[in-house]
Amino acid sequence: MKMKQTVTALMLALSSSVVLAGEVEVLHWWTSGGEAKSVSVLKGLMEEQGNSWKDFAIAGGGGESAMTVLKTRAVSGNPPSAAQIKGHDIQEWGKLGFLTDLSDVARAENWDSVLPEVATQTMKYEGDYVAVPVNVHRVNWLWVNPEVLKKSGAKVPTTLDEFFAAADKIKAAGFIPLAHGGQTWQDVTLFEAVALAVLGPEDYQKAFVDLDIDVLSGRKMTEVFVQFRRMRDYIDPNSRGRDWYSTTSMVIDGEAAMQIMGDWAKGEFAAAGKVPGKDYLCVAAPGTHGQFTYNIDSFAFFKLSDEANRQAQKDLAKTILDKDFQEIFNLNKGSIPVRLDMDMSKFDQCALDSMATFKATSKSGGLVPSVSQGLATTSYVQGAIFDVVSNFFHAKSPDPEKAASKLARAVKSAM
Repeated sequence: MKMKQTVTALMLALSSSVVLAGEVEVLHWWTSGGEAKSVSVLKGLMEEQGNSWKDFAIAGGGGESAMTVLKTRAVSGNPPSAAQIKGHDIQEWGKLGFLTDLSDVARAENWDSVLPEVATQTMKYEGDYVAVPVNVHRVNWLWVNPEVLKKSGAKVPTTLDEFFAAADKIKAAGFIPLAHGGQTWQDVTLFEAVALAVLGPEDYQKAFVDLDIDVLSGRKMTEVFVQFRRMRDYIDPNSRGRDWYSTTSMVIDGEAAMQIMGDWAKGEFAAAGKVPGKDYLCVAAPGTHGQFTYNIDSFAFFKLSDEANRQAQKDLAKTILDKDFQEIFNLNKGSIPVRLDMDMSKFDQCALDSMATFKATSKSGGLVPSVSQGLATTSYVQGAIFDVVSNFFHAKSPDPEKAASKLARAVKSAM
C-alpha cells in the first residue's frame, strides 16, 4: 500500500507543471517478471506527466536482438526516443552522430554531483551527457537455495574449492548444483566470475579492460579456463539455450542449489514472493568476496525533430534519476540506485551489502566492469571473447592452455 502511495505522489509531483505533451518511444529488453514491472512504473510516470509511452520491447536477456533492430531503425532515420544502450556502445553511437545533448537537464539536476564516476564517464560523449544511467547491478552474485544445501549437507561456498566440494555433495543428493542457462552471454557471466576469483581485480582489469596480451595468454588465464570448465560438470544437460530467468526459477523451486548471476535475478525471487535470508541467500560468487563486478543499465537518447517529443525526452531523462523513481525502480529490479545520495532504508540486506561493497570497492580498487554485460570493452572485443569462451565451454575435448592462447589472439584481432 505504501509503495502505491509513493508512486501516486511521485506521479502528481511530476505532472503538476506539465503542459506540453509528447511521445517517448523506448527500446528495451526488460520483459521478464521483475523487469517488466520496473518498466511499467516508468511508463506510468511518463503518462502521468501528459506524455504518451510507446513500448519498443524486444525479448532477449543480452539485448543482441534489440541492437540489431535499433541499427536498422537509426540508419533509416527513424530512431526511438531512447534505447537501452550501455558502456562503450554509447561512445560508438555518439561518434556516429545519432545522440542528443542532455547537458541542460544534467546541469539543472546536478548529475555530476550525485552520480558515481564510473557512471558519468560512460554517460558522456565529448564531455556532454548523451545517456542516463538507471541503476547499478552487481554481476558477481551467487544465489543460493538454503533448503537444498541443508538437504545435501553442504555449506555456502566462499571459495572455488569450497564451491566444488559443495557441488559434489549436492549432486550426490540428487539436486542440480549449478543452475545455468547455456546462452553465450550467460556462459561469459559465469566465466568472468571465475576469472575474477582466479586473477584478482588487478589482473582482471589488465586482461579485459587494458587488453594486456600477456595476461590474456598467461598461466593464470589458463587456470581460469581450467576452473571454468569444471563448472560444466555441475549443470544439467538441458541448459543449452535456456533463458536466465527460467534458470533462476530452478533455484526458486528447489530444483537447483545455486546460480551465478547478476542481481537482476533478485527481481525474480521477489516476484515469486521469496524472502532474502530465509528462502534464498545472496553471497559473493566463490572467491570474489569484497570485489564488485558492475553493470550499469542506461538509456541513450537519440536526436529527434519534433519539439514536443524532444521535451518528452527531457522529461524522461529527469524522471529516470528522480529519487523516488530510483527507489521504486530498483526495489523492483533487484539492483541498487545509481545515485549516491539515496536513503536505502527500504532496501533488503542484499541491496545494502551491494551498495556498501560498491562504495568500498570504488576506493579500494576492487570495482571492475563486467565483460558479459558490455561494460569492460568494445562490442568488437566483447564478441571475440564471447566466441572463444562459449566455444570452449561447450567443446567435447577442450584444452585450457590453447583456449587462453586463442583468447589473446582473438582479442588482439578485434582491437
